[in-house]
Amino acid sequence: MADHIQIGERLIGLGKSVYIIAELSANHNGSFENALRLVEIAKDCGADAVKLQTYTADTITLRSDREEFRIQANTNWDGRTLHSLYSEAYTPWEWQPKLKEAADTLNLDLFSSPFDDTAVDFLEQMDVAAYKLASFELVDFPLIRRIAATGKPLIISTGMGSVDEIDEAVEHARTSGTKHIALLKCTSSYPANPAEMNLRAMVQLKDRFHVPVGLSDHSRELAVPVAAVALGACIIEKHLIIKRSDGGPDSAFSLEPDEFEQMVRSVRVTEQALGNGIIGPSERETGSRVFRRSLFVTDNVKRGELFSTSNIRSIRPSHGLHTRYLPQVLGKRAARDVKKGTPLSWDLMENA
Repeated sequence: MADHIQIGERLIGLGKSVYIIAELSANHNGSFENALRLVEIAKDCGADAVKLQTYTADTITLRSDREEFRIQANTNWDGRTLHSLYSEAYTPWEWQPKLKEAADTLNLDLFSSPFDDTAVDFLEQMDVAAYKLASFELVDFPLIRRIAATGKPLIISTGMGSVDEIDEAVEHARTSGTKHIALLKCTSSYPANPAEMNLRAMVQLKDRFHVPVGLSDHSRELAVPVAAVALGACIIEKHLIIKRSDGGPDSAFSLEPDEFEQMVRSVRVTEQALGNGIIGPSERETGSRVFRRSLFVTDNVKRGELFSTSNIRSIRPSHGLHTRYLPQVLGKRAARDVKKGTPLSWDLMENA
């Protein structure tokens, strides 16, 4: 497995700037103008990429009122049929090349989650640089193989997945043509409660699979992606909406522009604060080392007088001998008169 993946011109992995994805999902509310505006907002907010979803209600499910096709999962969509929900939420395919053109103009990556082979074929015609596999498709191995056969990077959300299921999905992807895989910790509840996030599992994904990891976050908490970055997330995906009050299937767990921008700023501050992990003073700290403690003469001392705790102390600044030498200094005699405030040095002592 690769420790880094590359999407467009961006190298993604530990030590690189966190790759931030704005998920548009259904937040266009059926308006191309809204979708286009969201691409522009994503750029303004500092996102690195915009992600779409490529399906129709008929490619992802069946039009059926049977109980099996009705949502009863303690979500905002309970009571609706899958076909009804996806008919409202899908992004018309004819919009997607136009949105990619807009993103290209803004130097913003745009790719998508395909949900069947026809979507992959369509996205290949758009020449997307990467693919995202949604959590619910983690167990769709034929789809994973079809995506991987493109040879392009594949970001896999792992919501609801067991270790064995993730193992199998990664193996299908790896053996079917793509060597560039990233895994996202995801909690597939909408909206997700921070107590459900289990971000430490993301660390386990990194250690087990040796690929870049990140977070697909369905909470509205800005602290959650920051915590994920502190734990090693290289990718953050969040839903972006113009105004939550506009409603829509995904509005409850989407960030408005000012919130998304604040999240991006917080992530950037966090990644800077993490540093390189090397123990030692920073460049700016080096100048402050002069204010550390050292040994100074704290009272006037005559030649031949003993140095003792009454005339030698460890104080700031650091111009005198290191404090480690105090036991060796005590009991020595002054080689000459020494004034109070003089940094202690070996040449001030007889037979030193």
